[in-house]
Amino acid sequence: MTFKDLKLEAPILKALEKQGYSQPTPIQEQAIPILLKGHDLLGVAQTGTGKTAAFGIPILNHLLKDKSSGQGKRKIKALVVTPTRELAIQIAENFTAYSQFTSLRNTVIFGGVKQSKQVASLQQGVDILVATPGRLLDLMNQGYITFRDLKYVVLDEADQMLDMGFIHDVKKIIAKLPPDRQSLFFSATMPKTIVELSQKMLGDFERVTIKPQQATAEKVEQGVYFVSKNNKPKLLIHLLEQRPDDSVLVFSRTKHGANKIVKTLDKAQIKSAAIHGNKSQAQRQKALGEFKEGILKVLIATDIAARGIDVDDLALVINFDLPNVSETYVHRIGRTGRASASGIALSFCMGDERPYLKDIEKLIKQQVPRMGEHPFMEGADVVDGSLNKKPQGRSNNRNRPNNKNRNNNRNRNSR
Repeated sequence: MTFKDLKLEAPILKALEKQGYSQPTPIQEQAIPILLKGHDLLGVAQTGTGKTAAFGIPILNHLLKDKSSGQGKRKIKALVVTPTRELAIQIAENFTAYSQFTSLRNTVIFGGVKQSKQVASLQQGVDILVATPGRLLDLMNQGYITFRDLKYVVLDEADQMLDMGFIHDVKKIIAKLPPDRQSLFFSATMPKTIVELSQKMLGDFERVTIKPQQATAEKVEQGVYFVSKNNKPKLLIHLLEQRPDDSVLVFSRTKHGANKIVKTLDKAQIKSAAIHGNKSQAQRQKALGEFKEGILKVLIATDIAARGIDVDDLALVINFDLPNVSETYVHRIGRTGRASASGIALSFCMGDERPYLKDIEKLIKQQVPRMGEHPFMEGADVVDGSLNKKPQGRSNNRNRPNNKNRNNNRNRNSR
């Protein structure tokens, strides 16, 4: 299937062609026809599967066919609610790209900055509003936003809304929505609370599920290093020094840990920056902008701040700390290997993190390939022959997943 087969409006097809898009990803292929027919949708998919286009393209197509769009003062016809500032900005940028040959206008609102510019943009009139929950509620309560003309609503990254404590804000927003609307609900996981929330928002809906293991097993080359806590920074420096030209995203479990990694890399003359909740919006945008442009090669991020990072040709993701929630691993490594690209994801595992690794492997239904020996083995928790021991200096595969293990995993997945 191609985008032309979906019979989209000509300006959208022209924009997609300019972006270099010809064939939809699995979620786009399944979701777009459903949404073009006007049905509600429950989408279960992680970031990196192309879901922004999966909901953005049909919304733009509907608005283009709606003759009232663009007539008189623009009124909010479509709303996208998403948990983080970075993700909101990324979604708005995508809407701008897909609608570049139309007169449709979008804007983005989020907290952490003064509201004056955002209010001015709203007062000029917009067709599509992308928002984080807190700032959206603030401006609704102040009377700057009305849902009287709203026809299309997207709740994106619903499970992350729950993790960040936005669930009550989201329920307040849903209660204000007009009954006559098309609703789209996306979440990477579906715990009980999220299922209940989807039931409040959706009417008669169809469901599209893109399984996490598709992203991890097929498109991202994975590997795990066993290393002690004290040697993690040394191993990170060692890997980064071997790939000086690659864009590398490093995940830390905590904000303090992210800052500490930046200081450690700075001492090794490796320029990096951290993005997390304690950084100002200006600091986060500067770091993210420089990373996207290739000025900054190494970005350290916490899980919440990393939502919305969409970087072309991201070569490597490093899990400095393994996540204690296995689904988070899928989100993290989905930063590389996006769309049709491939990528590499390497993880550091110390003794205390063994249970996390076990949970991850249970979720993705495969063993993460064990790496060969590295220069910082002292104190590493190597048990049960998990590490393929080779004489120091004779391995050519120190920094790539073990080929034998990787092939075994593929064979196991194909059965």
